[in-house]
Amino acid sequence: MASLGIDGTGQRLLRRLNPGPGGWQVGLATVATVGVALGLSALLIAVTGGSPTASTKALYQGSMASPAAWSTSLLYVAPLLLVAVGACVSARSGFFNIGQEGQVLIGALAGAWVGLRLAVPGPLLLVLVLLASVVGAGVWAGLSALMYRFRGVNIVVSTMLMTFLAQQLISFAVNTPWLLQESRLGRGTLSPQSNPVPENARLTSLGDYPNLQLNGGLVLAVVVAVVLALVMARTRWGFRLKMVGLNPATARHAGVRVGALGGIALAISGALAGLAGALLLTSPVSTNRLQPGMSLNIGWDGLLVALVARNNPLLAIPVAVLFGVLRAGGSFLAATGVPSFLVDVVKALLVLAFVAPPVVIGMLRRRRLADEPAAPTATPPAPTAPTAAPTTPADPAAGSAQATGAAPAGSTDPVPGPRTTAPPPAAPDAGTASDQDAMEGRLA
Repeated sequence: MASLGIDGTGQRLLRRLNPGPGGWQVGLATVATVGVALGLSALLIAVTGGSPTASTKALYQGSMASPAAWSTSLLYVAPLLLVAVGACVSARSGFFNIGQEGQVLIGALAGAWVGLRLAVPGPLLLVLVLLASVVGAGVWAGLSALMYRFRGVNIVVSTMLMTFLAQQLISFAVNTPWLLQESRLGRGTLSPQSNPVPENARLTSLGDYPNLQLNGGLVLAVVVAVVLALVMARTRWGFRLKMVGLNPATARHAGVRVGALGGIALAISGALAGLAGALLLTSPVSTNRLQPGMSLNIGWDGLLVALVARNNPLLAIPVAVLFGVLRAGGSFLAATGVPSFLVDVVKALLVLAFVAPPVVIGMLRRRRLADEPAAPTATPPAPTAPTAAPTTPADPAAGSAQATGAAPAGSTDPVPGPRTTAPPPAAPDAGTASDQDAMEGRLA
């Protein structure tokens, strides 16, 4: 503890806390760090010339003050939750996927192509759009698994770099007339976007404005989160997934196909990110058109949701609600003169506030255990040689043998010599082997 610069009072406090990887210590530290993060956010707003009170009020009015505001917040929750759940699956297997931003775009691209190219009546078109998004983004993420399998390309690097490739593909698709660029109306200028998807390819909502509206995407996202949480916690596949993430060598020794299982987990993560892209395309959160910037950083924020939730799909639900509230309320900050990018700063501070406490407390606990002296082990006393009780000879020969110090015939136990001349018996561990032999000769 001295190397950490902690005085005696701090050491006693740490001994009382007995910090560990979980428990009330982590909860208390998390509350304290969240308070510090909010205080720093207020300080940043004040430094940039804004009012922390007015900014907080605007954030509340834009996200939670009315049923309509809650409807907007929940629209963002659904894609954030899907991306976060997919990130939980891949992280559980040890294959860390950080390319969700590009996978969201690929999912939207595949869904838009199916929705605008297939003339299918009824809600079947919506189902095909969702399936196309899932399959397209899943295959896109699976390419990283194949590159790792056959060429040894790092998963983190490949998924991140493929995000930029996905952005270029979207830009090419919406700027190419024969692909997905919008149709020309009269002599108007064409924009880099697609036509809106048909009405039967859009998700419906329960409720009417200005009352609370629950989009079908939110129900779908919550169901997916609960199902995958049960699968990872209660099934053999989930146990193998956790085994691969904790120790791939042990999993391989137990007969688990580590590469195949990790590739499937990575594909599932990409598929869920693609489903989030389909929700952005078919829900009222966007213009229902394929556009280059339609992902709105949902992929990056969904990854942060999984990080704050500690890769727990069920815990990701309330965390996604928190991030949805910040997204919905961030647009109202411009009315108070505060730059909207400060919302990203607040999100970053909150991520650090939720992630740092268990790491720091675990580090302090390990340091404390390393500084404690080891408990001394008790050394057993050296055994002493038993003293033979004098025996009464049964015959004269035995008596003469006792007098001369010799062992009687047929006896294997040593007989001590006369008490006046025989030295005390030595402990078994005293002296060397030659000294013990000499001692036995004198006793004989």
